[in-house]
Amino acid sequence: MIVTPLAILIFILAFGGMVLVHEFGHFIVARAFKIEVEEFGIGLPPSALTLFTWKGTRFTLNWLPLGGFVRPKGENDPNVPGGLAAASPWARLAVLFAGPLMNLLTALVIYSLMVTSAGIPVPERILIRSVIKETPAEAAGIQAGDILIAGQGQKIRSYEDLRNIIDLNENQPIVFLIDRAGEQLELQVTPRRSGEDQRVIIGVYYDEQYTSRPINSWLEAVQFGMRATYNSARNLISLPAQLIRGALPAEQSRLIGFKGIYDIMKYSVASDLEASQSPSTAPTSSPFDQMRTLLIVAALSISLGIINLFPFPALDGGRILFVLPELIFRRRVPHQFETLVHGLGMALLLLLMIYVNVMDFVNPINIPSP
Repeated sequence: MIVTPLAILIFILAFGGMVLVHEFGHFIVARAFKIEVEEFGIGLPPSALTLFTWKGTRFTLNWLPLGGFVRPKGENDPNVPGGLAAASPWARLAVLFAGPLMNLLTALVIYSLMVTSAGIPVPERILIRSVIKETPAEAAGIQAGDILIAGQGQKIRSYEDLRNIIDLNENQPIVFLIDRAGEQLELQVTPRRSGEDQRVIIGVYYDEQYTSRPINSWLEAVQFGMRATYNSARNLISLPAQLIRGALPAEQSRLIGFKGIYDIMKYSVASDLEASQSPSTAPTSSPFDQMRTLLIVAALSISLGIINLFPFPALDGGRILFVLPELIFRRRVPHQFETLVHGLGMALLLLLMIYVNVMDFVNPINIPSP
């Protein structure tokens, strides 16, 4: 199975497409506020050719096929009439928010299309992935690979089902009905309170497995897309806090560059191709087993949108910070100072990008073979 050429093509289209979508958001809102845009570049310089000119904007094709850029008139100089910096603070805020918003809307559309094709995920069962040592689950004989069918006579299909049964039976024995390699067993487990986070536990790591059902309407698909986008964005925003608390391994929250993204994309493409050749109706950890590449594209779009809102100089979020004093105190930060800060921020971002991309080669991310 030749995966590499297809993975390279999808990587270029996906990564470049998400950046173009971001820049297109800036462009259309700038034009809506009658802010002049000098250039919309497809790809990164050096410039190859001008495709066409529309309402004063040159649309150019550039040699590096990763993303694109928008060059508004008077981006940092409020003395340039018709430029971005000369626009009202509300107009500048709208332009700055438009790029990240377009990325989030793109993810919403991707999730909605996925669920339209694959159906709404329906929790079906809990599969034990591993058992923590010296816990009630280990003492009761629960093993990795066991499937929890019921607890105290109540059907277990989802995490919520399992959580409710455990919380209601602290220090009281629970009889679990378990499927082990096709054989049903009854095991008695007594939950106890964890000393770390004071939650009632039995001591297992698990995977929720799903089947799916057809959507009832396009509105249901959009609602699913909104929830999926919100949950992905929330998880991304909470990563630093989880890392500080030690709730997340450092390997799972490290920054990755172009090679890391490509490696993940290559794995997802190979997984999708393999799943499409041997489809299964059995419950799986995701109803989107043949759409992992689309999941990566959606996650990439959300990451681009959220990271650009971080309040760091040169990012959209950093530029938004400089607009806020004008709205609150009616006084503008001197544009020379703002330009200097964003220039320094861009230099730091470039250094960080170089470091992250080098580390992709020095310490590659661990990706299993499909």
